[in-house]
Amino acid sequence: MNKKRMLAISTIFCAILAVAAVQSGCSNSGTKDPWAKVKRFRPHFNHAPVMNEKFATPQDVTRACLSCHEDSASDFMKTAHWRWERSGVKIPGKKGTFSIGKKNLPNNFCLGVQGNEKSCNSCHAGYGWKDSSYDFSKSENVDCLVCHDWSGTYTKGAWGMPSEGVDLLDVAKNVGYPKRNNCALCHNYGGGGMGVKHGDLDESLLNAYADLDIHMSKDMLCIDCHVTERHNIKGTSYSVSVDHRNGISCTDCHDEKPHKDSRINTHVEAVACQTCHIPRFARKAATKTFWDWSKAGDFNRKDDPHVYLKIKGEFIYGKDLVPEYYWFNMTVKRYLWNDTMNPASITLLNPPQGSIRDRSAKIWPFKVHRAIQPYDRAYNHLLQPVTAGEGGYWHEFNWDKAFRLSEKISGIKYSGSYGFARTDMYWPLSHMVTAGDKALRCNDCHGPAPRMNWNALGYPDDPLDSGGREKLASGGAR
Repeated sequence: MNKKRMLAISTIFCAILAVAAVQSGCSNSGTKDPWAKVKRFRPHFNHAPVMNEKFATPQDVTRACLSCHEDSASDFMKTAHWRWERSGVKIPGKKGTFSIGKKNLPNNFCLGVQGNEKSCNSCHAGYGWKDSSYDFSKSENVDCLVCHDWSGTYTKGAWGMPSEGVDLLDVAKNVGYPKRNNCALCHNYGGGGMGVKHGDLDESLLNAYADLDIHMSKDMLCIDCHVTERHNIKGTSYSVSVDHRNGISCTDCHDEKPHKDSRINTHVEAVACQTCHIPRFARKAATKTFWDWSKAGDFNRKDDPHVYLKIKGEFIYGKDLVPEYYWFNMTVKRYLWNDTMNPASITLLNPPQGSIRDRSAKIWPFKVHRAIQPYDRAYNHLLQPVTAGEGGYWHEFNWDKAFRLSEKISGIKYSGSYGFARTDMYWPLSHMVTAGDKALRCNDCHGPAPRMNWNALGYPDDPLDSGGREKLASGGAR
C-alpha cells in the first residue's frame, strides 16, 4: 500500500475517532471529577466597618491588616512573589546551586531589573523597593492591597508605591480574596504592555467565553488552579525559574488518562494536554513576538506602541498564532549575566530541555519571543543598561553611559565597546485552554499540512507512518 493511501486511510480513521471522542465528552470523562477541587463558595468578611480611619501611608494599611492577620506578612515574605528569587536552584548544564529570579535574571524584553527598579518594581507586591539596599524583612512594606483590592481603583507606580490619587481608605474598605483582576494587574501587563510577555495572558481572559478559555468561562478564579496556602501561590514561570518546583499541572484536577478513547489517551504519554487544547494563542489581543533594541533612539521616527518606540526600539506583534512545539521535561537551561555568548549565533536564554529519547519529556506548545539586544564586544556577554533610572537610556539616549551606570549596580562587566545580537526566549503555554470539541484533530498534526515539524522533533517522518517513539526504542525512546 503506498504512502498516500496509508495517510488517507489513517486520516479517515483518526477523524472517526475524533468525532467519537467529542461525542463521548473526551475532555472530561475519566474517573476523577475535576470540579471537586474547585471552590464554589468562599467566605468574605466585609471590612468597611473596621477600616474607618484615614491612612497616611500605605504601610499604615499593612499594619492595620496585620493587627488581625498576624502571620500573613511573615508567610508572604517567604515566597517568590515577595523575594523575586529562589535559592538552592540547580541549573541544567551548570555546576553548583544558584539564587535566581526576576530580580537578577536577564530577559529579552525589558532586559533586566537591576538599576531599573523605578519602573520594573511597580509590579512588586511591596512598597519602596528602590535599590539593592531594600530591606526584605520589613513586614510593613508588604502590599496587601494589590492582591486583595475589590474597589477596582488600586494601581501601583514608581518603586511599587500606590499611584498618586489612590484613596487608601476606600481600597482598604473593599478587600477580599484575590480575583482575576488582581492577578491581571501585573501578569497581563508584564514587559511594559498588555500581552507583551505572555501570549496566553491578556485582558480577554477577564470575561472569557468557552471557545477562548474553558476554565475562565466557568467563572473560575486564577487561585482555583494556582492554589494558595499561607500566601504561597502555586505556579511556575519559566522566564524566572528553571524547574517545576512549586508548579501546577492539569492532572492536579484531571485524570492522567482523561479520555474514553484509548488511542487519544496514548497520546498523553508523549504529548502535553496543552498541545491539543491550546491550538492557538494571542487569540483576541496581539502579543509581542520580536523586539529590536538596536533601533532605539531614532528621533525621526514616529512613536507607535505596536511598531516603534524611541526609548525601546522596533517591535513585531502577532495575533491568533499557532504555537511552536518542542520536547519539554519541565526544566530549562538558563543564560546568566556575565555568561559568555557567541554574537554570531542566537543566544538561547531559557531553552526547554528534553528530547524524543527523554521519557520525562512531552511535546509542548510555546510562544518564542525573539529579540536583538545589547552585548559587550570584548567580553562577549549580554549587557543590561540602566533604562528607567536617573541618567538611564530612556532619559539621555546614551547607550555607553547606560552600560557604565549598570556596571556599578549589577556587576555586569562593560569594556566600553558594545553591539547588538539575537536572542530567543521560550514561554510554555498553559492558558487559553479550549474544550474538547475545539481541540486539535488528527489531521492538524498528521494530515497533508501538519503543524508539527516531525524531523525537528526527532522523528524520521510523521510518527503515524514511522511507528512513533516505539521504533526508536533501541536508543532509549518510548
